[in-house]
Amino acid sequence: MSTAAAAARALSDPSPAKLPRWRGFNLLEKFMTGHFKGRFLESDFDVIAEWGFDFVRLPCSYWFWSKPEPDKWLEIDEGPIRDIDGAIEMGRARGIHVNLNLHRAPGFCVSAVPEPLSLWDDERALEACAHHWRFFAGRYKGIPSTQLSFNLLNEPPDIDEARYLKVHTRLIAAIREVDPDRLIIADGLRWGNAPVAGLVGQRVGISTRGYTPMQVSHYRANWVKGSDAWPAPTWPLAAPEHWDKARLRRERIEPFKKLEAAGVGVHVGEWGAHQNTPHDVALAWMADCLDLWRDAGWGWALWNLRGSFGVMDSGRSDVLYEAFRGHKLDRKMLELIRSG
Repeated sequence: MSTAAAAARALSDPSPAKLPRWRGFNLLEKFMTGHFKGRFLESDFDVIAEWGFDFVRLPCSYWFWSKPEPDKWLEIDEGPIRDIDGAIEMGRARGIHVNLNLHRAPGFCVSAVPEPLSLWDDERALEACAHHWRFFAGRYKGIPSTQLSFNLLNEPPDIDEARYLKVHTRLIAAIREVDPDRLIIADGLRWGNAPVAGLVGQRVGISTRGYTPMQVSHYRANWVKGSDAWPAPTWPLAAPEHWDKARLRRERIEPFKKLEAAGVGVHVGEWGAHQNTPHDVALAWMADCLDLWRDAGWGWALWNLRGSFGVMDSGRSDVLYEAFRGHKLDRKMLELIRSG
């Protein structure tokens, strides 16, 4: 596919009430400091477009452009942000929508390394987070929402909806002070797995997750406590509890379809199976997820392109990889998701 042809296919105008069925990948170069540290790669955007995908999510840590100390939170170094500028341009040139996400924000990150103050309870953290989103709104004002959207916070925890809404409405307002028309997407509650009724009327979409059940998606993932003791998974899953396609539809699709019917568009911002999940099990589970999302009309973004959940360089021991431009390509997984 030529660059011009790729760019032409992404001209649909997204609505927060019904998000496009974007499909693609998370790119992790700004995911956390000390990990995947580097620039977003043009070669990644090339293969994503060539394979027919049209979406990348950039989960970013504010530590790249600011400091973790609260008295430094309002200081922003624009140097590292030029790499995000470049990613947006690489997406524009190839018809790939870019979704900018704060994976680590002042006052909150889902990962084990804590922030010094809590975004959910501390006004200083909330104002700093609003300041960062206000900055991005100003920097990218004028770039249409066909090309760029904002995903506010990665995987809010299991908190009450009132605390969630206090933070999210403040961040939405900060962006709209500067750029009233920017497409905004909020992750659901309980790490993205639960719909949020209070988003109705806010003119935002919602991002859910595709990691259920964790015994399949995160089998022996070293950051998930106890996962090394889980029995080898099957699909459908028999133990420790039963999960199958019908239960996924009932518990992970239908609640979000009700929210979508009320005017909040849905996208699956992260999903995938870790490298230790047996490959045949991973593919069977992934096929059911893709069927459900296709039926729902939802798009998705695999975590990740390159790495332990991805189609390249995943480090699986039970895959016959194909050599591809210096990478090890999981052709079976790629062809499965291309069909989804």
